[in-house]
Amino acid sequence: MSNYLTCRQCGGPLGQDDRAIYWKLVNRGAEDFLCIGCLAEYFQVPREEIEKKIRFFREEGICTLFR
Repeated sequence: MSNYLTCRQCGGPLGQDDRAIYWKLVNRGAEDFLCIGCLAEYFQVPREEIEKKIRFFREEGICTLFR
């Protein structure tokens, strides 16, 4: 199995932030993920809202997913 993960919807490459926000907002035990753009579509919010959440969790410094 490759360490290269892709979005299950669009097939785009996933970074740590994509996986972390998916774990945080959708399912902590997930093994397949949506990229930030597809996650925004899933929640029917602008992409910027997901990016804002990522910044919030990172700046908060409590959640280990965003370190």
